[in-house]
Amino acid sequence: MPATESGRLPIWVGVGGTPQSVVRAAHYGFPVVIAIIGGASRQFAPLADLYRQALTQMEKPALPIGVHSPGYVAATDEQAREEFMPHFVPYMNKIGRERRWAPMTQEQALTQLGPGGAVYCGSPDTVAAKIVDTVRVLGASRFQLKYSMGTLPHDQRIECIRLYAEEVVPRVRAQLGED
Repeated sequence: MPATESGRLPIWVGVGGTPQSVVRAAHYGFPVVIAIIGGASRQFAPLADLYRQALTQMEKPALPIGVHSPGYVAATDEQAREEFMPHFVPYMNKIGRERRWAPMTQEQALTQLGPGGAVYCGSPDTVAAKIVDTVRVLGASRFQLKYSMGTLPHDQRIECIRLYAEEVVPRVRAQLGED
């Protein structure tokens, strides 16, 4: 990201999905990264709208919105699910215990991997389409894929990064008209 006029890099603030967090970030004039680790990205649209409204009401300049979500890219949707699920569910249950969430079932996990869920898992086409939808719905200007999920083997993480960089990102940019 380019430096500001003062030469400093801008500070982005991660928000966890509460109205108070986005209003507070607006108050301090920070761009936000909405962490979406459960549910549908569409359910976060009101928070993105509230953030923009708060900036306007506080007479702050328009600031960017980013999204941070878990995901995994493989050659096919089936391969991605097969490789990701054995690591995703235990990881979510680990952080769930820390946050006092109910354990995630296999069915709930598959829902999160589906078209409306918070996990961007699948082939490059599937992941790109889901990112494009999220960016459009939230008016986001950046998307961060959390590709490392607990015990996922190193070689699979490396391949995920390669596919994301070489295949997903160009598709997203082309679909958003950013070529």
